Amino acid sequence: MTLAAEDAKLVTLARAGRARNAAAEGAAVRDLDGRTYAASSVNLPSLQLTALETAVAMAVSSGAKGLEAAAVVTAVEPAAVHTEAARDLAGSGVPVHVADWDGEVRGVVNT
Repeated sequence: MTLAAEDAKLVTLARAGRARNAAAEGAAVRDLDGRTYAASSVNLPSLQLTALETAVAMAVSSGAKGLEAAAVVTAVEPAAVHTEAARDLAGSGVPVHVADWDGEVRGVVNT
């Protein structure tokens, strides 16, 4: 699947976030102003967040009012990616590109 340059950047940022933390997942989101936020999954005894939830929380805490797109790097199938947090911020219809750890996009789900 060929992505637009800005969406390919999201996949690259998601991969880097995952690799940097040796996490199960990485994610990146682009807000309505074009700013990007990258994160990995969080797995602490008192706090568990998917990478997408973490990236959305970063965007919200930085004042984002919505999202244009997102990417998740994960081992799970695209249909299993939880998009609820992104939908809460962005509404429905925002594309979430789901890639494997090598960055190959396996599908797109919408919020």
